[in-house]
Amino acid sequence: MTEPGSYKKTVNLPKTKFDMRANATKREPEIQKFWAENKVYERLSQENPGELFILHDGPPYANGSLHIGHALNKILKDIINRYKILQGRKISYIPGWDCHGLPIELKVRLFMKSSERQELSLLMPRNKAYDCGGVAVYLQRESFKRYGVWGDWEHPYLTSNPQYEAEQIAVFGDMFLKGYIYRGLKPVHWSPSSKTALAEAELEYPEGHTSPSIYAAFPMTNLADAAKDKLSEFLPDLGVAIWTTTPWTIPGNLAVAVNPDLNYAVVEVENLESVNFKYLIVAADLAERLSETFGAKLTVKSTFKGKELENSTYRHPLFDRESPVIIGGDYITTESGTGLVHTAPGHGQEDYIVGQKYDLPILAPVDANGKFTEEAGKFVGLKVVGAKDQISEGNQAIIDALTEAKSLIKHEPYAHKYPYDWRTKKPTIFRATEQWFASVEKFRETALEQIKSVQWIPAQGQNRITPMVADRNDWCISRQRSWGVPIPVFYDEETNEVVLNEDTIKHVQAIIGEKGSDAWWELSVDDLMPEKYLNDGRKYRKGMDTMDVWFDSGSSWASVVEQRPELRYPADVYLEGSDQHRGWFQSSLLTSVAVNGVAPYKTVLTHGYTLDEKGFKQSKSLGNVIDPRIVIEGGKNQKQEPAYGADVLRLWVSSVDYTNDVGIGKNTLKQIMDIRNKIRNSTRCF
Repeated sequence: MTEPGSYKKTVNLPKTKFDMRANATKREPEIQKFWAENKVYERLSQENPGELFILHDGPPYANGSLHIGHALNKILKDIINRYKILQGRKISYIPGWDCHGLPIELKVRLFMKSSERQELSLLMPRNKAYDCGGVAVYLQRESFKRYGVWGDWEHPYLTSNPQYEAEQIAVFGDMFLKGYIYRGLKPVHWSPSSKTALAEAELEYPEGHTSPSIYAAFPMTNLADAAKDKLSEFLPDLGVAIWTTTPWTIPGNLAVAVNPDLNYAVVEVENLESVNFKYLIVAADLAERLSETFGAKLTVKSTFKGKELENSTYRHPLFDRESPVIIGGDYITTESGTGLVHTAPGHGQEDYIVGQKYDLPILAPVDANGKFTEEAGKFVGLKVVGAKDQISEGNQAIIDALTEAKSLIKHEPYAHKYPYDWRTKKPTIFRATEQWFASVEKFRETALEQIKSVQWIPAQGQNRITPMVADRNDWCISRQRSWGVPIPVFYDEETNEVVLNEDTIKHVQAIIGEKGSDAWWELSVDDLMPEKYLNDGRKYRKGMDTMDVWFDSGSSWASVVEQRPELRYPADVYLEGSDQHRGWFQSSLLTSVAVNGVAPYKTVLTHGYTLDEKGFKQSKSLGNVIDPRIVIEGGKNQKQEPAYGADVLRLWVSSVDYTNDVGIGKNTLKQIMDIRNKIRNSTRCF
């Protein structure tokens, strides 16, 4: 009988020290320590014989913990960089962080004592914001390193570093001196909850918003010569019918706009007791639909072209003023409403543009808190917007007043997309304020040409960013916050004249490069202005606006790539999520084109969002959030949340079609772990 176990002695099995178990939580930190001690990244990235490859890092926000989307992003970048190293290329990967902005400021103020919040100095919250951002940078950096990501972690770029801020001032200065930046009174997205202007990239459009839409009529007072023959017989019982989803903008109404080429009709109104009008002007094609909407009989009495109404006048139903009927653009259609558009130049972009053509004043009787000002008369102090499912007190008051004036035809809820502040999750308004703008229109054609020269992966990225830039006229770059890079402008105390030129810009740039942006708030005007202004007999004050954080991060090419002699500009690759076509990709493109006439990148690679295994967006409320730290280290209950290690996370990233939205969950991780184990066991045989 053969002795048990004797057969194994006849098989020539390989001997290996490669463990059967990954033991990732122990072995991976040891391997990463070996990399660091032996400077593996530094040696390979600098000593490889090939050409330098630059993947410029988009800065995550230095606020809070990382999520699985961060892991997808950083690991994708690392895979590309390691591939280039294996090809023999030198690489330069300088991680960065976006350190300014409202979220950090709000977080700081939340944890400040009430006595500290009342402190007059802006330096206290700024100093605390530095600390808050610094802690977040440290924690996020250690997490990225634990993911196995190689990079120059000891020398990252931070948008709050004095040298970075100085280069940002230089970008601003260059754009201003070229005539691309100006100050103006224009309607912008305004957040009453944050008390600052917002960029389009800082807005979100949640589901479930309902506005109190209204149909109203304004009494006609005088007719243009072109309209007298057809319309005189209907005065004084004639009104222009409008529709709006923002009743609170009615106090700012200064015109009614029509499409010159549309057919309009005077309709006789029957069975509509809510208004004092016997006749209304509406788009001819809408008469039948509006009859049903109003619950009234509308009989067409006369038809004419919109251009015939130009320069006719009507009386505001709530204020003692007459306003003109004007010619609007192709935004006036018969798809909704009445075909006539209530126009408030202080509360809408299209309204503002058409108002400029007719020299209309810019009236915006709403303050920074979103409340009516004294210009709104009896409505002063009322809030104009409320929760997404509630009518604000301002809207309700306007509706009540129109009803009393016998001008309200109908009021009904209207579900639609409406802009919200993406940080506070509260609705915004369009409100005219004095702001600083970058006139994209002046360099837009060059930007569009540069978009064509870039390789977009996937290709539809070009289709996403092109219309965003093509449709953009102005970029509001100023913010009414304390935590940020100042707009380096001075004002004459007596005339309010702007003092901003090459001398003042370079002088402030040098100070901020040495002392950081705190110097703007810490030093006196005399310390901040060039010497020639000190004894000219005029008094000056410094501006208190800060720059949009997208201008901060959008200037990173200047501070990181262009200013380091060993790096090439433009960068080889920018890689971020698909939401950055309206964010960092675009702000980087606009600043780079404005200053240098070229895009800051040769290739833009885009990845999708991370979802759960059922295809739902990950959120805490749904309980489907995957924390990369727990994936790597495990949770409190290791049976429910085992420690998979960074290699399983990296293997997941390398296995998905990252150009689309990608799912991850417990089942996915278990499957990836099984694949990892098969790879390990196969590797042990060699």
